[in-house]
Amino acid sequence: MQVVHTTAELRTALAGQTGTAFVPTMGNLHAGHVSLVELARQHGQLVIASIFVNPLQFGAGEDFERYPRTLDTDCEKLAAAGCDLVFAPDVTELYPVPQTFSVQPPDSLANDLCGAFRPGHFSGVATVVLKLFNLVQPRVAVFGKKDFQQLFVIRELVRQFNLPVEIVAGETLREPSGLALSSRNGYLSEAERIQASQLQTQLAALVAAIQSGERDFEALCHTASRHLKMAGWRVDYVALRDAETLQPPVSASSRLVALGAAWLGSTRLIDNLDFVLKNPS
Repeated sequence: MQVVHTTAELRTALAGQTGTAFVPTMGNLHAGHVSLVELARQHGQLVIASIFVNPLQFGAGEDFERYPRTLDTDCEKLAAAGCDLVFAPDVTELYPVPQTFSVQPPDSLANDLCGAFRPGHFSGVATVVLKLFNLVQPRVAVFGKKDFQQLFVIRELVRQFNLPVEIVAGETLREPSGLALSSRNGYLSEAERIQASQLQTQLAALVAAIQSGERDFEALCHTASRHLKMAGWRVDYVALRDAETLQPPVSASSRLVALGAAWLGSTRLIDNLDFVLKNPS
């Protein structure tokens, strides 16, 4: 496996290559990331991963400075998963001049759900992904479903800019408790880790209630949020959306997604469950 750190090295390594599959990451990799690389292997002759902690998607007071940088360990995991090439630039390489141009998703998307609590986050995500797509020029790019809103933003980016990239979604991997794998799980204390599966538990209860015929979506989300708060969580949101539009469900909605974001101590966790509605109205 080859590791490159500059755009010039990347272009040299990719010269003449076609049919590439790309997995963008911020590093500190876990089994979920590895599964995305293995999925990419099914879709491309050459598998490329990037490792870059993108400052544009972190707001004031967020964890950009303390976000774990574990390049050597990450590269070992990527090599074992069958990755062919790793692009690991530093900030000055990817942003050699101030990034005054950016991709701005519509307010209805950028300022909703996680965007309401992380201003500018999805603009930062879309901008760096467009940069990386321009550099790597993949045929396929693989992203995890765990950040469902991010996946939706990237799909819209590709669609609206007519990018020749197929977006493939990888399923969320979980610990036996149900906790979604995340690089930020490393911030949790032992006691918090025991509690951390409660977010998934409440989303699963919400989905089960809907599938049993309940249709007061707002009340169900409120109940899930209340249970988390009673358990000591600080809840940003619990919401139900149409999985195809990320807007509130309408009578024609058949595929839904339950989403939640909440703080356990100093750690913000996100999760979601998408499902096909039984007996839609």
